Amino acid sequence: MDNRRKRKLTYFTIGLLFLLSGVEYAVILPTIWRYLQTLEAAPYFLGLALSAFSLSGLLSGPLFGHWSDRTGATKKIILFANFFEIIGNFMYFMGFSKWLLLSSRLVAGIGTGAGSSIFGFLTRSTAPEDRATVFAAVMACRQAGLLIGPAFNIFLRLCDFHLGPFVVNKYTAPGLFMCLLWILLQLAVVFMYWDLPPLEKGKAKENSKSRSREEESEQGLVEEDNEEEKPLMVSQELVGSYGSVVTSSPPTHRTPAASNATLNHISPPLSPVPSESHESSSPFKNFSISREFLREEVVVLLAAQFITLFNQTALETMVTPLTQKYFSYGELENSVMYCLCGVEVIAGFLFVRWLSRRVAERVVLAIGLTICNISGVWCLIFLAKPLGGFPWQLTEFIIGVFLQVLGLPFVAVAQVSLFSKVTAEKTQGFSQGVRRSVGGLATILGPLWAGGLTENMYIMMGVMMALLALLTV
Repeated sequence: MDNRRKRKLTYFTIGLLFLLSGVEYAVILPTIWRYLQTLEAAPYFLGLALSAFSLSGLLSGPLFGHWSDRTGATKKIILFANFFEIIGNFMYFMGFSKWLLLSSRLVAGIGTGAGSSIFGFLTRSTAPEDRATVFAAVMACRQAGLLIGPAFNIFLRLCDFHLGPFVVNKYTAPGLFMCLLWILLQLAVVFMYWDLPPLEKGKAKENSKSRSREEESEQGLVEEDNEEEKPLMVSQELVGSYGSVVTSSPPTHRTPAASNATLNHISPPLSPVPSESHESSSPFKNFSISREFLREEVVVLLAAQFITLFNQTALETMVTPLTQKYFSYGELENSVMYCLCGVEVIAGFLFVRWLSRRVAERVVLAIGLTICNISGVWCLIFLAKPLGGFPWQLTEFIIGVFLQVLGLPFVAVAQVSLFSKVTAEKTQGFSQGVRRSVGGLATILGPLWAGGLTENMYIMMGVMMALLALLTV
């Protein structure tokens, strides 16, 4: 089998993995609140169950990332991580007590740590100027799972039978369903996933050069100018991700893609530049955590990861009790709502994928933060204490959710792509693990924050708005 086909099948399998992570989230989130109620759990248990999943992912992400950086292999890491997803979802299906359910989410969350290895793999196997596009596609796969998941829930809610000693109903069925899907994914990884070698610098340079030629020819630029200018910019992009400072004067004409890459390398990482002769040595030789992560641009991107996920998970935790309180929504209505949100997010990721080729990723990030700020103000005014009768309350709720979901693709894609460019490429698995752990911490604290303040909405929303304003500044 040729490398091109192997690459396509590998990327397809990665897409399937993120798709299933979205499906799992979408089939469990609408029903877990009622599931806990049947087990006589206190309201704060909802926040604990959602946070447990993130806690184990927070701890496992850097470990899996470090493992992949050391070995250069991701296949065995994915297979190992998926076993935790299978076991955790089966425990969720058993559901004898609220503590078993809490433990099930803790075990399943370990499997999410493989994501850091995958992002590290994607960083090493793509050119810098293509990275935002690839990350947007991968993230869109997860959102597609969020879209498909509620459709499965519509059928799973009809389950009502016994399987040996276990009861299969609308609350336990999602666990059994996801357990079977993760088993099928194991087979897909075994037969359709390959540990591809890192993208060679020469090939990346050639690809970038040919792509830039096409874009400049569309703009009517001269071929000779293109021959002189492109190698300079390609060199800047390739070496910039390792921390070199480019001192050559910029070319007169720049394509949007080239300008995008150039803008994102103003503040380069401080990790040492690896020489060709040391490529076989440990990627962590001369690596310093403080030099790598305690820099303004890295701290800002990690803050963007934390604050946006904190606000998102807090609102998601609040949504199901809110719809039950004001609109008497059940599992079906919540599933339809999540399905519609999935459509919006996928459209957003497709738009960001198109936009990232034309403008700098910092512009994409700024657009996302602007939308999130508008959403925060709206939720603080109208969702903290809904005004008017049922039609007005429903309208206020729909607009608030729409704005919140709209800003997510912009911030998510921009910050992960920029983060991969301002941190060293050879330790991307570990760096992405740190980034995802920061996000995991946010998804732990977000549900806990919202779960404990469902009766004090102004405090909950006010702190979330203050965090967003801080990040924007």
